[in-house]
Amino acid sequence: MSSRTQSGPFDLDRLGAGLVFSDSLPDLRRALDSERLAVVQAPPGTGKTTLVPPAAANLLVQQKDLMDRQKVIVTQPRRVAARAAARRLAALDGTGLGNRSGYVVRGERRTGAETLVEFVTPGVLVNRLLSDPGLDGIGAVILDEVHERDLETDLLFGMLGEVAQLRPELLLVAMSATLDAAQFAARLGEGAGRSGPAPVVDCPAALFPVDIRYRPATGRRQDLRGVSRDFLDHVARCAAEAHAEVRAAEPGTDALVFVPGAGEVAQTVSRLRDLTSGTDILPLHGQLPAAEQDRAVGGREPSAPDRPRIIVSTSLAESSLTVPGVRLVVDAGLAREPRRDTARGMTGLVTVAAAQSSADQRAGRAGRLGPGTVVRCYDRSTYGTAPAQPTPAAAVADLTGAALVLACWGAPAGEGLVLPEPLPESSLAEALETLTALDAIGPAGRATDHGRRLAAIPAEPRLARALLDGGRLVGARAAAEVVALVTSDVRPEGADLTVSL
Repeated sequence: MSSRTQSGPFDLDRLGAGLVFSDSLPDLRRALDSERLAVVQAPPGTGKTTLVPPAAANLLVQQKDLMDRQKVIVTQPRRVAARAAARRLAALDGTGLGNRSGYVVRGERRTGAETLVEFVTPGVLVNRLLSDPGLDGIGAVILDEVHERDLETDLLFGMLGEVAQLRPELLLVAMSATLDAAQFAARLGEGAGRSGPAPVVDCPAALFPVDIRYRPATGRRQDLRGVSRDFLDHVARCAAEAHAEVRAAEPGTDALVFVPGAGEVAQTVSRLRDLTSGTDILPLHGQLPAAEQDRAVGGREPSAPDRPRIIVSTSLAESSLTVPGVRLVVDAGLAREPRRDTARGMTGLVTVAAAQSSADQRAGRAGRLGPGTVVRCYDRSTYGTAPAQPTPAAAVADLTGAALVLACWGAPAGEGLVLPEPLPESSLAEALETLTALDAIGPAGRATDHGRRLAAIPAEPRLARALLDGGRLVGARAAAEVVALVTSDVRPEGADLTVSL
């Protein structure tokens, strides 16, 4: 690769070959040229994550009043998604990972002096903002998958609006895979101090027809321990039978199975390996080592291109990741959502019925390459009574960590910050009371020096305080081991804080 090619603009025609979002690039350029803000609404698989970052990088280079080497930061809600997006852009660009495209996640960095597009998790960008509120050297920030409404992305939405007010030249883009773009556009425009909403760049879905079938289990999906083993056996049987049937007509078909959590992934993988032969059964969830995650999202092995695959995944493959080769989706219809654990005073996870928008996004994964098949392991009425959208984390999670970030940012209790939705007053008041007891905030709600030290530790504020205090008393290692034990979940495998049937 010549240095001229490496230092020049991205070849968007080459990157966008076969991607539907390439048709929306002119609208994106016009929006960013005129307003410096945009909300991109594009379903999974259209190519927005691949094309919007290099398009923003090219626009920065073209701006004569900006430094040529300003970087584009792109948030992805999960580490595996950040790594996969960086690898895909690097492969399409032909420059190699860590050159023009790289990533930074907790404990891992693949960037270099030539990096123009850097994919990060929301927590990485929150910490960067707290240490460098002006984002020196950053010319554009893209918040991907804002529809997932995780807490840190919601905070970034408001914090970056304030940065955009101080730096009107900053390019700021929020990307959503669902049809709630109007709400994000109004709030983004308000947060950035504009008189109207941010422009919306729409991209229609480019999906082939999918045949949706319902195969409910005879028993309940959950029991007092959580997701029932009998139901997971049913999901595995549905997946094995549907994969064999579809492959009889389309031998190249791979399958994607959605279950709610890592424990359910492991059980379903084990059962599928008993039910199938000559098929790679691969797990995919956030707790796996990076190499195993990359194997699941990287396509078939070059040494066995004809060997079919069934990938069993949590919701991380719902919108923030594309798994190649999938023409069959099997959906358990369940999801894990955060809830405040009153016993521990922190956030835990519960298993709930997946929202209709989640079910639709999962089904869409089967229709990217050609006509696909979707097997829902529940009945039509369950889909019809499911909530339209997932519950935003801010509405149900413990807000202590979020309130500390806001205090460090200079917006106590979110004062003056335009978030996608206001934080719940009762939960916020409880969080502020906790932070006061931890000596993390002062009477005016501003972060103390001690609070800033707690915020710099990648742990919930109570645990960060325990690490600091315990380290002085018993040593850093012993304190870390005790805190790890405190945070460990001693419920039976698969059990929730509560059971939502």
